[in-house]
Amino acid sequence: MSNQTKNNEEVDLGSLFTIIGRGFTKFFGFLGSLLNRLFDFIIQILLFLKKNILKLGLATIVGGLIGFAFEFKAETKYEANLYVKPNFSSSRQLYNNIKFYNDLVKQKNSELLKTTFNISETDAASLKNFQINPVVNENDILTSFDDLTQSIDTTTVKSYSYAKFKAAFTKFDYKVHEIIVSSTQKDVFPKLSEAIISSIVNNDYFKTLKKINKKNLLRTDALLRKNLQQTDSLHTIYKKVLLEEAKKTNSGTTIDLGGSSPSINKELELFNTNSKLNEDLIKVNEKLSEKSEVINIVSNFQSVGHKVKDIQKNKGFQYALLGFISMILFLLAIKLNTFLENYRKRDIKL
Repeated sequence: MSNQTKNNEEVDLGSLFTIIGRGFTKFFGFLGSLLNRLFDFIIQILLFLKKNILKLGLATIVGGLIGFAFEFKAETKYEANLYVKPNFSSSRQLYNNIKFYNDLVKQKNSELLKTTFNISETDAASLKNFQINPVVNENDILTSFDDLTQSIDTTTVKSYSYAKFKAAFTKFDYKVHEIIVSSTQKDVFPKLSEAIISSIVNNDYFKTLKKINKKNLLRTDALLRKNLQQTDSLHTIYKKVLLEEAKKTNSGTTIDLGGSSPSINKELELFNTNSKLNEDLIKVNEKLSEKSEVINIVSNFQSVGHKVKDIQKNKGFQYALLGFISMILFLLAIKLNTFLENYRKRDIKL
């Protein structure tokens, strides 16, 4: 009976290994087929490019020449950057304002740009683009998540992972943002920063938030300083008590290295409390410094902008790429048309 059971087990194991072997064979067969198709696809692309290299080259050259002609006639553009650090969640309003300025540029509304920035009409007409992007920094996400975990209860923190928080983190939540302005005049940029900042600073809602926040921080600062003075006074008293106790003891008294004396323990507690109050006071002063304004300027516009030399913004490069892509689409359209014609003829014969 035992021999029969053993034989059955061997048969089952043999069948299992056979199934696994077939599975591996099918998998590697599928992988090989996939690689062959990919290789064939790449070869077809290379053959297509080789066959039409002259047409593609000609289209690219013609497009590049047209683009360089436009580039030669176009006015020289300059760019400058303004780095800002918004507070009180004012970054969203800042993005909306920059979008509004850029819309005015697209509409060529020099009159409203002139009024908005208090500049001449010539300066207003020279403005070509407004753009804003966050300065992406992983540390901003970490510190924001840390602030969140400290402000909510432990149970909520456990149910809210860092990955979930990071997924919900938007461009408005980054601390520093870069405003890029382009113009045909290289010295117009310093005239723009005041209007951009004041559009946020003079908002009544943000002014109220700034006022309330400053009052709260000053109140906290005063309370911490008062508590610090009290702990210093208590520390002085305990020092006097320890000195009096030391005078009462005789010269043969042993020193308690374990720190079990109540007076010493209380002094250590006061020392820790004092250190904690100093740390809190430093944090409050940092917040007062950071949030003293609705929006802080990290780096202002350069007095003179730099020439735009990015190849992706060069019309010669853009038109050359456009000519190349257009020719590819045209040739593919011809191949598609030929295929459809052949298919139609075959269908008629059938």
